[in-house]
Amino acid sequence: MPKAFSRRQFLGLATSSAAVVGLGLVGCGSSSSSSSGTASSGSGSSSFSKSSYIVATDTTFAPFEFTNDSNEFVGIDVDLLSAIASETGFKYDLQSLGFDAAVAALESGQADAVIAGMSITDERKKKYDFSDPYYDSYVCMAAKSDSDITDYNALSGKTVAAKTGTQGATCAESLKDQYGFSITYFDESSLMYQDVLTGNSVACFEDYPVMAYGISQGNGLKVVTEEKDDFSTPYGFAVMKDQNSDLLAAFNKGLASLKDSGKYDEIVNKYLNS
Repeated sequence: MPKAFSRRQFLGLATSSAAVVGLGLVGCGSSSSSSSGTASSGSGSSSFSKSSYIVATDTTFAPFEFTNDSNEFVGIDVDLLSAIASETGFKYDLQSLGFDAAVAALESGQADAVIAGMSITDERKKKYDFSDPYYDSYVCMAAKSDSDITDYNALSGKTVAAKTGTQGATCAESLKDQYGFSITYFDESSLMYQDVLTGNSVACFEDYPVMAYGISQGNGLKVVTEEKDDFSTPYGFAVMKDQNSDLLAAFNKGLASLKDSGKYDEIVNKYLNS
């Protein structure tokens, strides 16, 4: 996976200001919003500071969040949040905004939390409080299934693709000068994969569990390299620093309960062993 945020680094509130406005439109029922809908769970509790929390997430980061063939918004993050909310009693609205926009919404106070395969990093800890890790992930590089790209040395003078704001993008940026390649950025993983398939980019950088799931679904790519050391980071549920501590505590309590009961493994295996 199963990052962060794997997963991913926030590029700045200003770059996603329009998307944050979109979150406000969701609350007004605008059909032009990038959100794929909302979800609510839990029975509510007087022990929480809010009657309902806004949780922002990505649009497509399968198997953590995506829309399935039945037009249902599902995934590991989606199912874990629902199960944890049911376990601990908080209510929430899940807003599917895209990763950058989700973090921007959190920054602006229009969302209370983010669950989006977000990597827990030391830099991010300066701004956000994270839950206990709920999935360990690392970055990989993938190429077209019939490509002759076998390692970073084959990238000299070529272009690779990366998803904006992700650990994959950070990994690519750390390697580009050493191996002499350029980077094209995309907001969606599917667009990044398509760029590789059409030959505009020779490879792309992605979180391993996401890429492995995509390959199992026939995305036409193959894993070429894995970065298990420098770019191995766990995913966490994030809130702004020193805010919504009750929600964070409930998430941790629910996560521990799901792991003890076996429900956590059931949710993860539902997507990763399919």
